[in-house]
Amino acid sequence: MTKSNRLSNVITHILVFSAGLIMLYPVIWMISSSFKPEELIFSQPGLIPTEFTFDNYIKGWAATGDISFGTFFKNSFVISTIAVIGNLISCSMAAYAFARMRFRFKGILFALMIFTIMLPTHVVLIPQYIIFNNLGWIDTIFPLTVPKLLATDGFFIFLMVQFFRGIPRELDESATMDGCGPIGIYFRIILPLALPALLTTGIFTFMWTWDDFFSQMLYLNSVDNFTVPLGLRLFLDAEGSSSWGALFAMSVLSLAPIMTIFFFFQRQIVEGIATTGLKG
Repeated sequence: MTKSNRLSNVITHILVFSAGLIMLYPVIWMISSSFKPEELIFSQPGLIPTEFTFDNYIKGWAATGDISFGTFFKNSFVISTIAVIGNLISCSMAAYAFARMRFRFKGILFALMIFTIMLPTHVVLIPQYIIFNNLGWIDTIFPLTVPKLLATDGFFIFLMVQFFRGIPRELDESATMDGCGPIGIYFRIILPLALPALLTTGIFTFMWTWDDFFSQMLYLNSVDNFTVPLGLRLFLDAEGSSSWGALFAMSVLSLAPIMTIFFFFQRQIVEGIATTGLKG
């Protein structure tokens, strides 16, 4: 490597590191502020606290007194886990049908499924709310979980369809000669080979459900049913004083599951998206 190439690499790494530091600065500041006394959060906005305290975490975990923040974590985990399981089962089955099976109106139904990806969520918001309200599901987890069992996320169906189409059909023919039907092929051939797409679907479903605020605010009314995003909102008071220290402390804890998943599965996320995009 020549001297000019080494210099170019050093400059490139410095620029990338600087850009990354700029993007991470708000998160680093939030973590630092979570350990500051509340009166110093905005009066001393530096990254290094002059005083350390864990009172923000104690106060934030207590939440409303009767209900701790652990309840919000439990609710979020329950809803996110059901959403992941529902999407993996329903979306993979729908994708298998579109990618490997022949049936009437397949092209039309696939086009309608693609159309749902382009359809803004707010267009169907009122009809969905009316349906769930008539079913008596408001202030329950059903509006946030039951649709996941019915393959309503067209993005993940499309993602899996592209992956399934890249699996050689000769495997289906060999399995059929050995006595496997469509269900056997789905469980014994398609699912084991589609692990990257399944992991990508599960990871993104968990992250998007965990971070979802609007849908949970719309359907959950009781504090004991609140999730993490709604629990964080309790620390903000538009008319009185907001508990910024407790808010930052619980925000740091709420990032832990997402950051853990990302760091452990970042290679699978990249591989799943890359291989899905290459297959077709």
